[in-house]
Amino acid sequence: MSNTIIEQARRGKADSAVLLALRDESLRVEDALREIAAGHAVVPANNTRKISSPCIIGGGSRIKINANIGSSMDHESVKEELEKLKMAVSSGAHTVMDLSTGTGWKTILKGITAASPVPLGTVPVYQVFGVAMDDGRDVADVSAEEIFSAVEDHCKAGVDYLTLHCGVTRRSVALLREQGRRMGIVSRGGSLMAEWMEKRGEENPLYSGFNRLTEILREYDVTFSLGDGLRPGCIADAGDRGQIEELVSLGELQKKALAADVQTMIEGPGHVPMDQIAENIRIQKSLCGGAPFYVLGPIVTDIAPGYDHITSAIGGAIAAWNGADFLCYVTPAEHLRLPDIDDVRVGVISARIAAHAADIARGIPGAMNPDNAMAEARAAFDWKRQFEIAMDPVTARNFRDEVLPEDQDVCSMCGHLCALKTSRRAMMEEES
Repeated sequence: MSNTIIEQARRGKADSAVLLALRDESLRVEDALREIAAGHAVVPANNTRKISSPCIIGGGSRIKINANIGSSMDHESVKEELEKLKMAVSSGAHTVMDLSTGTGWKTILKGITAASPVPLGTVPVYQVFGVAMDDGRDVADVSAEEIFSAVEDHCKAGVDYLTLHCGVTRRSVALLREQGRRMGIVSRGGSLMAEWMEKRGEENPLYSGFNRLTEILREYDVTFSLGDGLRPGCIADAGDRGQIEELVSLGELQKKALAADVQTMIEGPGHVPMDQIAENIRIQKSLCGGAPFYVLGPIVTDIAPGYDHITSAIGGAIAAWNGADFLCYVTPAEHLRLPDIDDVRVGVISARIAAHAADIARGIPGAMNPDNAMAEARAAFDWKRQFEIAMDPVTARNFRDEVLPEDQDVCSMCGHLCALKTSRRAMMEEES
């Protein structure tokens, strides 16, 4: 059995994936290895395949972005998902997750795995329960053995990190039920595991059989992404008993995973008011030993369907500034429909804005360099350079070109009243 990335890091040795992941980071190799060894950073990289653009998450590295793609039972197209993959990567996503739930999920996963230059994540329980329901079986008819087999199938397929809802236990669901919620369980995986436990009267096998899970993931050097199956689905439910109890369990499981030489990150809440975000991060870091924190948004208000890329970017910037390490993008289609290719682009760019703003606030070396370069380009009316620096050059150029010829130095907002030109004249007069 080959040594895992974390096992090598504890011996002071950098796996090839780690060295590639550090190409655009300010971290020294020895510092990165120390963070990986302590469980404060992860480099998701399945040992059955090589990816050209691995990344490091946590440990003082730049904030990373994930883009969710994948089909639904109502709409399946391998071509479209591969186009979404290409758009996500070209827009700056550091990882992608294939969340396909339709009958053609194997074909889609195979295509994405073969084409993706970045780490790939999946949620195996989507497939095992989805297939059972397609066959007319009840959720309770799925055996624990089928669940573990699905996990191993995804590892064999080359997936780099797996979302597994190990902390949705009978106790956490009981606490949630006792307290009550406005929206119940909004995680697909979390709700499926809760239904399975309720109907069978058994503990979640992903929790009770966690040691078996670690053996499977260790063999393929796949990273745990311990799922937030009881995350709040509206801001009124943030920070309730179910969410915190699940987090306590995930902290315990993270220690077990690290002891078994398996890299682990923790998934965090979806809907959280702004004033509670910092405390959510502090609690997670405390309960989970400083493990990398992977958050969906957080979404800071519930009343902006069609604009949740904005509500999540607000929450993501605050979360990352306060210590979150990995932002899952949210698209304008969130809560409404399956995202299309343009939704993917907008979602990635929105999350990148949040991440970049947080990198600057956290004092990441070099994070502010592009902003300084943009200031210089604007001061020089160098539009070509501005477009080169912009996160979304195409959109920026289109806005500009809609109204003014390429050779005109000012924009159509101020025209001949351009503040920069006025300022220059004022400064020159003062100097003279």
